[in-house]
Amino acid sequence: MATTEVLTNAEMRRADAVTIAAGTGGFALMRRAGAAVAARALALTGEGARILVLCGPGNNGGDGFVAATDLSASGRAVAVALLGDRAALVGDAAAAADAWTGPVADAAGLEPAGYDLVIDALFGAGLTRPVEGEARALIERVNRAGVPVLAVDVPSGLDGDTGEPRGTAVRAAETVTFARLKPGHLLLPGRDLCGPVTLAEIGIPDAIVAGLGARTFANGPALWEKHFPRLTDASHKYTRGHAVVVSGPATRTGAARLAARGALRIGAGLVTVVSPETALAENAAHLTAIMLRPCNGADDLEDLLVDERLNAIAAGPGLGSGGATREIVRVMAEAERSLVLDADALTSFKGRAGDLARLLRESGSQAVLTPHAGEFARLFDDVAAVPAGSKLERARAAAAFIGGVLVFKGADTVIAAPDGRAAINHNGTPWLGTAGAGDVLTGFVAGLLAQGMPVFEAACAAVWMHAEAGRHYGPGLIAEDLPELMPRVLAALLA
Repeated sequence: MATTEVLTNAEMRRADAVTIAAGTGGFALMRRAGAAVAARALALTGEGARILVLCGPGNNGGDGFVAATDLSASGRAVAVALLGDRAALVGDAAAAADAWTGPVADAAGLEPAGYDLVIDALFGAGLTRPVEGEARALIERVNRAGVPVLAVDVPSGLDGDTGEPRGTAVRAAETVTFARLKPGHLLLPGRDLCGPVTLAEIGIPDAIVAGLGARTFANGPALWEKHFPRLTDASHKYTRGHAVVVSGPATRTGAARLAARGALRIGAGLVTVVSPETALAENAAHLTAIMLRPCNGADDLEDLLVDERLNAIAAGPGLGSGGATREIVRVMAEAERSLVLDADALTSFKGRAGDLARLLRESGSQAVLTPHAGEFARLFDDVAAVPAGSKLERARAAAAFIGGVLVFKGADTVIAAPDGRAAINHNGTPWLGTAGAGDVLTGFVAGLLAQGMPVFEAACAAVWMHAEAGRHYGPGLIAEDLPELMPRVLAALLA
């Protein structure tokens, strides 16, 4: 994806307004948008195909009228239906409707079955109220018809900011949107409702988008590759950082080893597992290139961290919940290293999120927290500063509250920084839904932090590379496979 900015509905409206003020007419933008929809519809259909264009009362409907005009001119059999009163259309939408010379049916009560493609140009991303009445009934008929749908901007009924349906939404086979993606194209369930998204250029200059100061991005190499560590002839293991992973007790050590292997494979020069003495033999039986040190708790860890070469620390997987783990996190934070906190290191602060926030802020540590939905709820559900909202909104609020980078995991992982930046990951795969995959991600983040990558960019890169490894492997993936896929992902990234 060449562009990384993701625009909210309000930002997209500003981009349109500034472009128009700079001399590009609104109807010119609509013409280009409709032409992009028509081009995609032509690609999806063959000669003789019957296409139904459903137009709404606003500019989204205007895009539909333009697409219908272009498709008819290209020889496709096109029917147009309008939801609302044609006489009520205004501005560019009215001009687009006037340019359509064919009949316009009433969409109320219309049955979409029997067509080869439906173009959904009813409502755009900025819908501000629930879909009700005849609009809801029409969307439900479209979804029942079994005809593939090409959505304009977003599937009608979908909130472009949150990815949530407003009561109901069209299930599209594909979507065409314009200038930049919106959060709703990437956040679930919006991503599934959109299907594959074509991003069409309609003449909104990159400079205008840059001037909006967007704080949301589509996660991918374009966002962070300039910060990614690269080796030179002078590189050696001591220049590549030393990551530490805190192990749990005997019989609960596997998660730490998965994290450690991830840190080593993603490029950390050295990795050490620090382990309770009772688990040393268990860990030693499985570790080779990864080093092992005894550590029976917070006091021992504090002594070990006198060595300033140990520059990134990960804790939580398999560690156990409670006061002892909170003490380990305190020592980690006060050592002023780069931290990754996952699993039990987060659950141990259930009801104490304010304590964790104060600890991270007062220490000045660069921290990454990697909760899945359950861990996020345990840590933040009773925090007033993290109110209900979309996944993006909650992640952003949690990062600001906690004072660290927040990786809110899932198929649509959101990475949020305390300064307001946020990235939505879009290469996730269900094959990653397997025990231990999150522990490997913890290690990937720690390994990049050990190499000196900035904390937000390290978290974004680790999430994307973790997902990319899962996509490379596919069915049958288990967590142990993920570190071993990293050379392949790295080779492609660095090529």
